Order: sequence, then structure tokens, then C-alpha cells
Amino acid sequence: MSTYLEPRRVRISTRPDEPAVIEIDGRDVASAVEAYRITQTQDEGPEVTLYVAESWQGVEFNGMAEVVAEPADLRHVVVNFLAAVDWQKLDEAVLDRNDLNGKPGELTRGVLAQLTEWAKSA
Repeated sequence: MSTYLEPRRVRISTRPDEPAVIEIDGRDVASAVEAYRITQTQDEGPEVTLYVAESWQGVEFNGMAEVVAEPADLRHVVVNFLAAVDWQKLDEAVLDRNDLNGKPGELTRGVLAQLTEWAKSA
């Protein structure tokens, strides 16, 4: 993990159906970034966290916002996927499964199997 305490100049621009532009001090780092987060509190300036591929070798920064570079964390992907699940559709899909067998834990196994299938097709 690399943390730069000096402010850096950051430019992030995204549009549907177009590749994201992510620049630190004018240097394109988009190919190394898997996700990013921008946070700001009432008392502090903006902080940009870049979640980068594990193979990323880094880049030299020098600019205007606090930047934190960390290995990519996929928890946000899982959380967003689960938040998008319609519980009624999940309930119906699990109860319609052919692999329920009446053994203890069948509904839990059915839910996990259904979510796995949906995740693979997402």
C-alpha cells in the first residue's frame, strides 16, 4: 500500500460506454485502477483512494489531492451485487430449484447456489 500525504492533482472523468479517464498529476493511471473512491468530510479536503491491480508497479505522484493507492478490494462489488438482488425474485428462484433435497440447510444451499448462478451471469 502506498499513501502520499502531499496533495496531488487528480482528474477523474467517466461517461457511460466510454473508458474512464484517471490521471494523477497529468499521468494516465486508468489501466492500473480497478476501482476508486472519493471521500470528503466537512472538516477536510477530498481524498481519492485508488484500488489498483496487484501487479501495478506504481507511478510517481506530485500534485493537489490526498491519494491512497491500495490493492483492489472487491467487497464493494459483492455489496453492490447483493444490494441489487430482489428478495422476492430470489425467494421464487430458490423455491423453483430442482436441486432442493429436503436435507438440513437446503434453503441456505439453494440461496447460495442461486446467487452464485446469478453472479456468474452478471
